[in-house]
Amino acid sequence: MYKDMDAYWMPFTANRQFKKSPRLLTRASGMYYWDDRGRQVLDAVAGLWCVNAGHARPRIVRAIQEQAGEMDFAPPFQMAHPKAFELAHRVAQIAPTGMGKVFFTNSGSESVETALKMAIAYHRARGEGTRTRLIGRERGYHGVNFGGISVGGIVANRKMFGTLLAGVDHIRHTHDPARNAFSRGQPPHGAEFADDLERLVALHDASTIAAVIVEPVAGSTGVLIPPQGYLQRLREICDRHGILLIFDEVITGFGRTGSPFAAQTFGVTPDMMTVAKGLTNGCVPMGAVICKDAIHDVFMQGPEHLIEFFHGYTYSSHPLACAAGLATLDTYAEEGLLTRAAQIEHTFAEAVHSLRDEPNVVDVRNVGLVAGIELASIPGAPTRRAFGVFLDCWEQGVMLRTTGDIVALSPPLIIEPAQIEQIVETVRVALRRAA
Repeated sequence: MYKDMDAYWMPFTANRQFKKSPRLLTRASGMYYWDDRGRQVLDAVAGLWCVNAGHARPRIVRAIQEQAGEMDFAPPFQMAHPKAFELAHRVAQIAPTGMGKVFFTNSGSESVETALKMAIAYHRARGEGTRTRLIGRERGYHGVNFGGISVGGIVANRKMFGTLLAGVDHIRHTHDPARNAFSRGQPPHGAEFADDLERLVALHDASTIAAVIVEPVAGSTGVLIPPQGYLQRLREICDRHGILLIFDEVITGFGRTGSPFAAQTFGVTPDMMTVAKGLTNGCVPMGAVICKDAIHDVFMQGPEHLIEFFHGYTYSSHPLACAAGLATLDTYAEEGLLTRAAQIEHTFAEAVHSLRDEPNVVDVRNVGLVAGIELASIPGAPTRRAFGVFLDCWEQGVMLRTTGDIVALSPPLIIEPAQIEQIVETVRVALRRAA
């Protein structure tokens, strides 16, 4: 183990606490990590919602190695390489009908920034330059750049960073435990929460609003499943007022909900989707914005020699990322992983909902292969109970994730029933021991 930990400022981590008792991962394969003590640890969260096909998949590893030897980097501005076009085509093939254009980024945060800029520029290109306002949702997570935390609705991610972007507002969140606790799949109550967008249209006027961005399933705020009819109603309101609808599918994309994208699971097609994570199975950083052809085509006007959209990143469509993405899509296709969550969802749901009567459990919710187990907070010490469960499970050989006092599970899509049982029984033991 490397001993000097002082230089590394860790992200989203209690640094001082961690460095007193580090949890160090040293290798991974399939459903498992191994730590620096040589212990095997079952991965119940797909790394960080991203390793959908499991770890160290040979096809993906080989593709990255071969690409590094063939060409390590290609400039993406006024130049390109073949795999970028191939990957974009392959992504468009599995996207909802009509969403045939793909703009590559390097992360979910960058995908969100790109989509927000794309939305504002789209309206300006159409002669509606007054549409600059962006609407997010309370308890939403859209990455950590200024645009993302502005439209996001998680207080801790926003409170230290000043006034953020101007011209941003938020609709209310959909969490309604009084009516929807212990729902399986989409909860029955709450479609009317979408009508909160009408309030903001009345306040600001539709002529000022460019886009609304929501996660189909709000992941980082605790796995909030959209109520039945909610996304459909949101789509109808956006259509009525000429507002673009953006789905943040960084977590839900690439099979998490039982379809390639949650848009298909829930039967609602947005104007844009932001993706990352599962695009490369987490192996090489990469993200993308997938948009409707009609949005792209608005930009393709004027003289052909002029740049249509002044935006991009040095590492957009990086050759190693594209190679990893193509091999990842091949792996998904060969093993049917983009729809496997739908096949195993019942087994997963039965297991996680068996925890409903355990100590301090106040809600369990699930869809596809993602679940949230909400715990009652310790008075005066929010987050402590769930973090204690996290640490207990880690010592028992299962790695999960917590957000607030919610335990989140999102295992690789290759998970087997016996591993689901191991995860849930480990959580059960930890819940019974928790304060």
